[in-house]
Amino acid sequence: MTLKKLQSLAEYGIFRTLTCFIGIMSVRQTIRLAEFLGWAFVHVLPRKMTRYQVAFDNIQTAFNDEYTPEEIEQLIEKMWVHLFRLVAEIVQFPRKLHRENHRQIMSFRNRSAAAQALNSGRPVFMLSGHFGNWEATMSTFGIFGYPMGIVARKLDNPYLHQWFVQTREVTGHQLLLKQGGWDGMTDVISAGGNLGLLCDQDAGKRGVFVDYFGKPASTFRSIALMAIESEAFIVMGYGARLSDDSDECRWVRYEVGCEVVIDTREIEADDEVRAITEQYTHALEQAVRRHPEQYFWVHRRWKSVPRQKKNKVAKAKAA
Repeated sequence: MTLKKLQSLAEYGIFRTLTCFIGIMSVRQTIRLAEFLGWAFVHVLPRKMTRYQVAFDNIQTAFNDEYTPEEIEQLIEKMWVHLFRLVAEIVQFPRKLHRENHRQIMSFRNRSAAAQALNSGRPVFMLSGHFGNWEATMSTFGIFGYPMGIVARKLDNPYLHQWFVQTREVTGHQLLLKQGGWDGMTDVISAGGNLGLLCDQDAGKRGVFVDYFGKPASTFRSIALMAIESEAFIVMGYGARLSDDSDECRWVRYEVGCEVVIDTREIEADDEVRAITEQYTHALEQAVRRHPEQYFWVHRRWKSVPRQKKNKVAKAKAA
């Protein structure tokens, strides 16, 4: 057995031990643990390790002077609390989230628009960002009989990867690896299925630059291109955790919402790809603005800079 395999097994063993404890924790115990870890990530661990400055800069970029430095620090701590709760909730979903109790856990916003698209007979691209609990959103659609191909990156640890595959597929979804290119996605679409994708990652210099919080952000063209080719609906959705301040709360509650439905057949623009990308990016921004503490601010969303802007910066430095 190789050293790498032993390391992977050890990591998996530790992870599964932790999931056993997390799986039996109450909502209130989970919140308290997440609050402690969120505090430690901001006030104890080295900030370079936790990418504190990246998150700080991103929030300043998004909101300009809306928050003071102290308020930004509080927002970053709340973000980590949210992310630790998200991981715990993924572990707890199989035990706590069922079709029979969904009314105690889920409330829906603009449900009819999403349902109309899903029942249209045409493919649907269910988009979201690294916002709220995207796993809760996907699980909800699976429970209600709308399975989809979920596009995700393969984890380096094969045992952890298999655990996440089983977790996501337990409600009927199919995991599609990004490394596989378009083949798996086109197979799902050709079979009349739907896709679930996260759409807020930096796409590099070849992406289409659209405004996100007022600043150009490189976004993948492939989503709009595939949607146009397959005449699909695009539904920008989210699963935002609702307030649970009560000490008596037994369930984590979410608002599963549809921010916008885009019919690719009805787009009238010289650049359809840009027009579609702008619409769903703006819709995600609107959702994030309502719950900024539930967004993954440590991702370098504005890492790539439009080529024209790069040239201007270079000329200014030369002068």
